[in-house]
Amino acid sequence: MPRAEAGTPKAIANKMKAKGLQKLRWFCQMCEKQCRDENGFKCHTASPSHQRQMALFSDAPRKYIEAFSFEFKDEFLKLLSRRYGTKRVLANQVYQEIISDKNHLHMNSTKWNTLTGFVQYLGREGICIIDETERGWFIEWIDNTPAALARREAIQKKERAIMTDEEREKKLLAEQLEIAKSRTKDAETKMVYTELKRESLDKPIKLGLFNNQKSKLGILGGGIKKPEIKKTSVFSSKNRIQKSSQT
Repeated sequence: MPRAEAGTPKAIANKMKAKGLQKLRWFCQMCEKQCRDENGFKCHTASPSHQRQMALFSDAPRKYIEAFSFEFKDEFLKLLSRRYGTKRVLANQVYQEIISDKNHLHMNSTKWNTLTGFVQYLGREGICIIDETERGWFIEWIDNTPAALARREAIQKKERAIMTDEEREKKLLAEQLEIAKSRTKDAETKMVYTELKRESLDKPIKLGLFNNQKSKLGILGGGIKKPEIKKTSVFSSKNRIQKSSQT
């Protein structure tokens, strides 16, 4: 059947149909050609150009599969790192954005049969942090670029410096506490406390409020003891006068 001429309604309809996404099973990755239906895909596989591409693929199938796998992984990681960075995101959400491009590389041409297998590969290789939930697989990109590694190392160095300062302060505080404990122990050993014992419960308690020096001065009950004055007898003085007159 001849191709419709440009500008005709048939050609415009075919062009509008080709704008959207087509079925994956009618896409040829070697020829990078998308067919609209099964009949078109059958005609394409029978074409000489397709046969030549398949001959090249049969010579080195592993080489082409590895190249397609590397290209798909590169596109996936570019979108993940630029759009989401190191945020945790649903893997299917990133995949839907990739296949929204009509000219994207299809996963069925890679070594991964499913998105789950591809996500598990990213986790095993240490490219992403993965975890499975009820909603599906979540991924988190690990930034291993030189700039990110330098920033990470600077942060770790700063944290180590902070930890050393904190450890130094803790050590100094522990030493001060040990010194204070030893001083309190020495003070407790010097001060000896005796138990108050009463000989009889009926007798009142007497407390000595003054030391020995004050008691020697005669301080009792708050008063001061008066000094004793020697008094001379009057009769002894008269006798002395009489004796002096007789002589």
